[in-house]
Amino acid sequence: MVWELGFWIFVHKIKTNFSAFQASPYRYALECFEDQVTVYPNPLNLKSMEPQEAYLDINRRSWNSRVDAHYASDFYKVEEFVEGACSLQSIELEQLGDVRGLRILHVQCHFGQDSIALSRRGAEVTGVDFSEKAIAKARELAELCGTKTRFVCCDVYDLPRHLDETFDVVFTSYGVLGWLPDLNRWASTLSRFLKPGGRLLLVEFHPVVWMFDDDFSKVQYRYMNSGPILETQSGTYAEPGADLTLQSMMWNHGLGDVTNSLIENGLQIRSLREYDYSPYPCFRNTVEFEPGKFRIPHLGDQIPMVYSILATAGL
Repeated sequence: MVWELGFWIFVHKIKTNFSAFQASPYRYALECFEDQVTVYPNPLNLKSMEPQEAYLDINRRSWNSRVDAHYASDFYKVEEFVEGACSLQSIELEQLGDVRGLRILHVQCHFGQDSIALSRRGAEVTGVDFSEKAIAKARELAELCGTKTRFVCCDVYDLPRHLDETFDVVFTSYGVLGWLPDLNRWASTLSRFLKPGGRLLLVEFHPVVWMFDDDFSKVQYRYMNSGPILETQSGTYAEPGADLTLQSMMWNHGLGDVTNSLIENGLQIRSLREYDYSPYPCFRNTVEFEPGKFRIPHLGDQIPMVYSILATAGL
C-alpha cells in the first residue's frame, strides 16, 4: 500500500482544524491518515514521536531487516567480492579517478562494499550508515577482505556529532537521497566535511525513475517533492523472493532541488551527467542490453535512469 502526503490532500482537513495543524503539522498528518499507518503488522507509535524520530525509526528497521538477505544475495555477490571483485561501477570510477592516498568519506555505505573497494584502490576510507546491522556486517567484511576501512554508525544528519575532520572526497551513491527529507540539511552536513577544494561525488537514480509505479506502467508520483511517501513492500530489490515485509518513508527530490541545495551551501557544480541506463538490475522487469547496463524494455533509452553530480568546495 502506498500513499502520498501532498498539499491538496490536507486542504480540507486543515480548514477544519488549522490550530492543530499549525502546532504540529507532522503529527496532524499522521492523525489524518491513522488508518493507513495502522495497516502495519507491528505498527509504530508514530504520533508519540517527533518527525525525525518517526522516519528514522521506520527506515532503520527496514534497512536492518534487509542486511542478511542482501549479504547472501546474488545481487551483491559477496563471495566474489571477498576474492577481489570490484563493486564500484564505471560511472563513479571514471569521475573519482586515482584515489590513492586520498581520504574519502562514503556516506550511506550499507554493508560497506564500495567503501572497502575504495580502500583496496589505495584510499583511506570512512564509511557511514545508520543501520547497526549493516555496519556490523561492514566491519566483518572489511576484516575478511583485509582492509583497514573505518565504519561509523549514525544518521547522515547526525554525522557532525560523530566526526570532526575533513576529507578529500565525499562520495554517496545509488538510492541515497530518497531516504532524506531535507536536502539543504544534507548538503550543509556533507559540505562541512570537505577540505578546501575537496570533491563531492553523488551518483544517484534519476528522479524520473521514481515517478513510475513498480512495473513502469504508469506515472504514479510527482516529480517534485510533495511530502513523505509511506510504503509497504514484500521482498527487497536484491532478493525479491525474500520473506520480508518492509515499511519505508521516502521523499522524491527533483534535480533542481538537488543542485540548488549544493550551490546554496557553497559548493560549485563541476558536472551534471545523465545516463539512459542503470548499472544495476534493481528495478522490476529490467533487461541487460549491454554487459552491466540495464533498461526497462518498453521504455528503452527514452528516459534517464541515473545521474551524477560532481561538485567542489571553495578554496
